[in-house]
Amino acid sequence: MAEKRYVFAFKCKEGEKLGRNYLGGKGANLAEMTRIGVPIPQGFTVTTEACNLYYNEGKKLPQFVIDQIYNAVTELEKETGKTFGGKKNPLLVSVRSGARVSMPGMMDTVLNLGLNDEVAEVLANETGNAAFAFDSYRRFILMYFNVVKGQPRAEMEKMLEDMKVKAGVKLDSELKAEHLRELVKQFKAHYKKVLGEEFPSDARVQLIEAVTAVFRSWDNERANIYRRMNHIPYEWGTAVNVQSMVYGNKGDTSGTGVAFTRSPSTGDNHIFAEYLPNAQGEDVVAGIRTPLPISWLEENMPAVYKQFVETLDLLEKHYRDMQDIEFTVEDGKLYFLQTRSGKRTAAAALKIVCDLIDEGLITEEEAVLRVDPKALDSLLHKGFDQAVLKTKKVIATGLPASPGAATGRLSFDAADAAARKEKGETVL
Repeated sequence: MAEKRYVFAFKCKEGEKLGRNYLGGKGANLAEMTRIGVPIPQGFTVTTEACNLYYNEGKKLPQFVIDQIYNAVTELEKETGKTFGGKKNPLLVSVRSGARVSMPGMMDTVLNLGLNDEVAEVLANETGNAAFAFDSYRRFILMYFNVVKGQPRAEMEKMLEDMKVKAGVKLDSELKAEHLRELVKQFKAHYKKVLGEEFPSDARVQLIEAVTAVFRSWDNERANIYRRMNHIPYEWGTAVNVQSMVYGNKGDTSGTGVAFTRSPSTGDNHIFAEYLPNAQGEDVVAGIRTPLPISWLEENMPAVYKQFVETLDLLEKHYRDMQDIEFTVEDGKLYFLQTRSGKRTAAAALKIVCDLIDEGLITEEEAVLRVDPKALDSLLHKGFDQAVLKTKKVIATGLPASPGAATGRLSFDAADAAARKEKGETVL
């Protein structure tokens, strides 16, 4: 009798048929993106059933599932021509959670998994870019310590800030290889001090630890509260996506970005996107650096921008809905990391479905089912006059649910607001 499969490559025909119930939202979309020809870094999904198995086995991943994961890594090595944890052309991966519905509380992404001292040196020598290699390594140690081991990142972030002061630079990307090598040593020493063990050098150990950390996050307090509030069954579990790394931090011809195919605030039919050169995805999400308008990509890499716009159009027409997308450019080559239906305001939701009807992408019946009746209630309440807003000074910008939120004091008293403004404070 054939052993049941719990791991499926994105390009696997059998996996395509499983859908989001087994592959989770990210995994199902990555399989679908592969099928329609969108350029993505290849990888594999560990199914939601493996998550349930993990809990049924007393929070332990059975060896046969671990073996299936290792077999999937071997196939990924063959496809990429790289070696996981190897001394030549190393394969690094990202590990992401992926429940069938997007929800808070799940484990954050781990990037650059597979690095150790030796592999970092190999990467530095093969790319001729030691700063890139050790920037990737220090990022990985920090994410592994924080995300997989559940430890606070404040002390490591202070080490990074201190190093920038010592080097006389303002941005992480301005640090040189010698500074980043020293940071790696500091990070590893802090890891050992806090956890009482050396940072793991075996890439396979790193991978299984990260996969089980994703499964553990399914049962954390925040996730459990959200599920109870939204009537999401505990038995759904979460999938895990392991994806070969592409690097947005290799220099000025590399970068990372996020995009909505339409405005999530108003529903207007235009691309709403930001891009950050020489960076990895965590830089955008964490607000470490301020992203640039997507026009930067159009001006500096027009061929990449053209492919970007064409692919966004393909994805929106395929899914017949506004999409929220993450992408990376590595040495001038474009990759898409994920797509999903984007969150939007009630006003935007109403406009988008009306426009999609006019564009022939959905029926009126589908449109009615797509708009949450509870959300429509907000449209009955008073809001800001858009014409008046356009006459006011903008104090902060940014994509919804991303860096760029306004900060300051909220005041409902005119006298108090005036007094605070005189002191130079930002009043919202």
